Amino acid sequence: MKSEMRQVLVRRSFEKKIRKVGKLIRLRQKIKTTHSNASADDILLARLDTASAQRDAGKGVPIERMRENIRG
Repeated sequence: MKSEMRQVLVRRSFEKKIRKVGKLIRLRQKIKTTHSNASADDILLARLDTASAQRDAGKGVPIERMRENIRG
């Protein structure tokens, strides 16, 4: 940690430090949630692409099997 940042932290009151930590924790949770939602969306889109490719390839894949492929 840079010395200027340390000096700023030393000067802040305990309450301000705690509030800052709380904000950082909420920000971290928000980033994690956004990232995990994006991953779930990517997985679903990949499954849809696979099912669509099978259908377009003329494999005659039954609708139930396509649904199973999409659900994972």
